[in-house]
Amino acid sequence: MFIRSERLFLRPAWPEDRAELLALIGDAAIVRNLADAPWPDRAEDADRFIAAPQDRLLPQFLVTAPDGGGARVVGGCGLSRREGEVSLGYWTARAEWGRGYATEAVRALLSLARALGHGRILASHPVDNAVAGRVLDKVGFRRTGRVVERFSTGRGYAVPSREYELCLDSAAGCGGDDAAQDLRAA
Repeated sequence: MFIRSERLFLRPAWPEDRAELLALIGDAAIVRNLADAPWPDRAEDADRFIAAPQDRLLPQFLVTAPDGGGARVVGGCGLSRREGEVSLGYWTARAEWGRGYATEAVRALLSLARALGHGRILASHPVDNAVAGRVLDKVGFRRTGRVVERFSTGRGYAVPSREYELCLDSAAGCGGDDAAQDLRAA
C-alpha cells in the first residue's frame, strides 16, 4: 500500500531503508516520545520492523520526501491497535522538524483510514511534547479530556499522555472536549 500527498510519499519500509531507519529512529529526541519503539534500537529491531507483514487495515509507513532525484526518509506513521481501539502513531526525523511533514503525512493516512472504514481513531502524546498535540489539533483530533499513563521504552518509564480522538463517521460516538465540532471535515 502506498500514499502520495502533495510533497510526500508514504510507503512500507524496505530492506535498503535499514541504515537510514536506524540512524533516524535511534535519535533519543525522537524515541523518547514514542510508546512502542525499541530502545536502544538495534539492527535486529529495524530488520523485524522491515520484515513485519503489513496489516491491510492497520498499515505502517515510512514517510519520504524528494531529494535530488531520489527520496529520503523523513519520518514514519501508521495505525495500530491499542487496548482494542485503532490508534495513530507518527514521528518525524529531527532534521525535518518544523516543515509540516508530520501534519501532511497524518492527513494522508487519515484519508486512507476513512477509506478503510475506520470510524474512530485515538492518538496520544506525552504532555511534555506539545508540538505533537498541535499536529493532532491541525488534522482535526479533539482532546478526550483524559490523561493516561503510557510506557515509553525510550524513557524507560510510563509518562502522562494526553489522549485525543477523531471521529471519521457519525456512528463512532465521539465526544471529546467539544462534542459539537464536526470532526468529519478533518
